[in-house]
This record gives sequence, structure tokens and C-alpha cells, in this order.
Amino acid sequence: MDNLPYQWCEMTIKQQQIGRRQFVLFDETIMPRPEKAFFDVKHWQRQNKIVGRAKGRGTTVFIKSLNDVWVLRHFRRGGMIGKVLEDQYFYTGLSRTRAFTEFNLLTSMKAMNLPVPTPIAAYVSRRGFLYRADLLTRLIPHSEDLHSILCRRDLAEHEWHHIGETIARFHTAQIYHHDLNVRNIMLNDQSQAWLIDFDRCYKRAGNGWKQDNLARLRRSLVKERGKHTTFKWTEADWQSLMMGYRQYQT
Repeated sequence: MDNLPYQWCEMTIKQQQIGRRQFVLFDETIMPRPEKAFFDVKHWQRQNKIVGRAKGRGTTVFIKSLNDVWVLRHFRRGGMIGKVLEDQYFYTGLSRTRAFTEFNLLTSMKAMNLPVPTPIAAYVSRRGFLYRADLLTRLIPHSEDLHSILCRRDLAEHEWHHIGETIARFHTAQIYHHDLNVRNIMLNDQSQAWLIDFDRCYKRAGNGWKQDNLARLRRSLVKERGKHTTFKWTEADWQSLMMGYRQYQT
């Protein structure tokens, strides 16, 4: 059944059942008629529309759609439980599924003008007490993750400063990023920073968690510097990031 649409940040969000136990939450302005096939990698392979893939725990592919590029991510578990269930999660309601939760958070952050990917659709396929899920977003144009950039070149002081400001914007909005690391920060060709991958992220009260969040990012930078001899990051760069972070909050 269709729910009544609502307008939010120039988006028309609708929820629709498209199969016996398949549900989609989508932006009608981008995807007027959702289909199950849109969340099937093989569907896009048959049409020769896949233009790239990304490494990570989930299966992520980049899809050429008209004059746009979409990012399709299939949710997969990590750790020991991932060896058993792999891509299945316990169902406790549509609004609490990983895909619907992330879609709604992205929509909320877009309304706050935070630099995040544009959500297109969230898909949930339920079977008994378990479900599988997928998320479609728009690719951030002309962008690259921070890890790839630092393996190739140094960032200027003003770029680190801007990254710090960007993280501070999310923290000021009380957005907790569960996995803030060097691969989940993007820079476009204008050196504008974006955050991606908001699985298990949420609005969080208080301030005590924010330094731990920054420490997580710093650990990822230290780790990558130890793994890659060409990784261009120094403690001075971190101080520039923190300067931008603190100045935004003053």
C-alpha cells in the first residue's frame, strides 16, 4: 500500500510494497516507479550499466542511469555473526531496518544542508523473522575518498582545515557517525568534503562521544600510514584538521 507522500527538502518520499514481502522507501522525484530489479546487480549487468565497484564489507556497485550515476549497496554483516547470517538481519519493523533507518537519516541530514549523498531508495525483502536490504544513493560527482587521495598526494593546510570544519558541522547537528574513518570522507574536485556510509549512524545527544569519534578517525589515519609507505599524512595535518574543527565551534 502507498502512504501519503510528504515534501521534505524538495523530495517526495513515499513507501510502497512492490512484492509479497518487499518494501521500498523512495524519492519519487528521482525514482517515479520503483521495481525490485533496480536492487539486483544482475539486472544492471545485463544492461551493461555497471561502471564501477567499491571495496568493502558490502557489495557496492556504481550504475549509469540516464545522466546520473547511482550507488547500489547491499547490506552485509561483519564479524563472527556475518559468517553465519552474512546478509540477513532480524526483522523488528520496517522503520528499524538498516536500509530504512539510513535512508531516513540521509533525508534528515539533507534537510539540514549537511554534505551527504542524496538518498534515492531503500529496499527491504522480508522472509519470516529475517530480512535483506539494499540502499540506492546518488554518486557524489567528481569525488574520491580521502584514503585514495592521500596515497597519491599531500593535502594542503586549508583542505585539512575544511575537513575539520565539516566534521564539526555534523557534530554540532548531533550526528554520530559509527565508522568515521579515512575511507568514509570524500573530497570532490573543488576540495569540498563529504561524509558517506551512514549505516548504524544516528542523532545522538550530549557531547562526550565526540572526542571518541575524532579519535576513531585519527586511529584510521595512523593505521593507513603504517600500512602504506606512500600515505601522505603527518601529525601537523591532524593539528590543521583540529584547528578547523575547533574554529567552527567557536
